[in-house]
Amino acid sequence: MEATKVLVVDDDPAIREMLADYLGDHGYSVAQAENGKAMRAEMERARPAVVLLDIGLPGEDGLTLARFLREHYEVGIIMVTGASDVVDRVAGLEVGADDYIAKPFDPRELRARLKSVLRRLQPGSSSAQTASVRVSLGRCHLDMKARILSDSKGREIPITAMEFDLLKALIEHPNQVLSRDRLLTLTRNREWEPFDRSIDIRITRLRRKVEEDPARPKVIRTVRGAGYMYVPGAT
Repeated sequence: MEATKVLVVDDDPAIREMLADYLGDHGYSVAQAENGKAMRAEMERARPAVVLLDIGLPGEDGLTLARFLREHYEVGIIMVTGASDVVDRVAGLEVGADDYIAKPFDPRELRARLKSVLRRLQPGSSSAQTASVRVSLGRCHLDMKARILSDSKGREIPITAMEFDLLKALIEHPNQVLSRDRLLTLTRNREWEPFDRSIDIRITRLRRKVEEDPARPKVIRTVRGAGYMYVPGAT
């Protein structure tokens, strides 16, 4: 079986080498890049499944590169941020990152997050209950088997692995209020943390894609003080 390919993008060679050694010892094939130019070259050469992307790169920063990756490749993105850079974490999620981890980090936690993102990227990860269902979502349709969101004209709308998992969790619990921590559990994301905004950010992004009027959502509704609810048939 071919080893899963991971690209580490960081301007610190010590961090790149440490991650390459650690992940290599655990069966991954690791490529390295020190900046945006090298990242683009490695994306074409190595075709990684996941990119570990430092947000504080010189020149083109990690947010710019994450946006480029999301627009051009089907790839998992884990942002690496500073320990207290909450704004950077939020910005990373807003441009389409699948997860983030703060420096300094335990490599074991990074590997756990990497495995979680890879599980969400697997085409066969949908449950049998929804494996062949094409679901109407406002002005869009979601193919649960192919994991493709498309508009009314059949044009594909890019979604991240985490966004798909979030839609899947909502669809599988129609007309039920799901709290943020419940959604985090259902999407196999990390445990809920105080002030965690990852769910809110992704809900906002999804509403922009599926709702006729994102400012007045009907498909993915907010239940104040409780969570979110998917309403089938709403337009």
